[in-house]
Amino acid sequence: MSATDTVARPKPPRQPRQLRAADRLGPASGLGLGVLLLWFSVLVLLPLSAVVVTATEGGWSTFVDVVSQRDTRAALLLTVGEALLVALVNAVVGTVIAWVLVRDDFRGKRLLEIVIDIPFALPTIVAGLVLVSLYGPRSPIGVDVVGTRTGIFLALLFVTLPFVVRTVQPVLEELDGEVEEAAASLGASQATILRRIILPSLVPAITAGTSLAFARAISEFGSLVLIAGNRAGETEVASVRILKFIERDQFESAAVVAFILLLVSALVIVALDLLSRKVAVRG
Repeated sequence: MSATDTVARPKPPRQPRQLRAADRLGPASGLGLGVLLLWFSVLVLLPLSAVVVTATEGGWSTFVDVVSQRDTRAALLLTVGEALLVALVNAVVGTVIAWVLVRDDFRGKRLLEIVIDIPFALPTIVAGLVLVSLYGPRSPIGVDVVGTRTGIFLALLFVTLPFVVRTVQPVLEELDGEVEEAAASLGASQATILRRIILPSLVPAITAGTSLAFARAISEFGSLVLIAGNRAGETEVASVRILKFIERDQFESAAVVAFILLLVSALVIVALDLLSRKVAVRG
């Protein structure tokens, strides 16, 4: 072989990639995309930007002053802690409920399906009234949790119940039972089937539902106004703290608390998404 044969030949210049028909937007699709972006900007991007701008108007000193207030710090810690706990409980209990609804057949199943969706349709202030009636000073079962962290936990569980159930249930219904039967016939145990076949398929739905439950819990207001007691530094949640700041015309302080809740929600959602990808890959 000659020396010239070993010399790499220069690659021909790249031709510009031809735009495929599938990559081009037609007039109707372009109009739809424009409407989507405009609608998303008006409803989501602009309000979020306004909160961030208002929160940063006073500079770092205002941010530190708000967070260093004992009552504000206590409200944030209480809200985030309860929301995380509720999201964790929903991830487990919601998955179990979805499993029972899909894999089992029993009397009252249709009624249970309707009951699960009630928190979606029920106004949150009505949910708070229902909980106070059942778990308040005049409780027919003798349980009074008004003004306690237990009451806050129950209220958040009530309003976030459907999220994990309704995200996991359709995925369970679409799972191919023949794959599980084939694995069992090859000697795989139930634990192995659950870990290697079922769980990787369910994890994205579980994390999605858990993210929705956490986001709802961390921002909940209506159901907590009546049952939380709203004692500053003890049972006052962040949403009520924001309302108090607004009532005092302290809009920058209210925006700071809202920005912190937004940041925490984003971090939790990203963390859950990364966890979902990691579990799905490991299978």
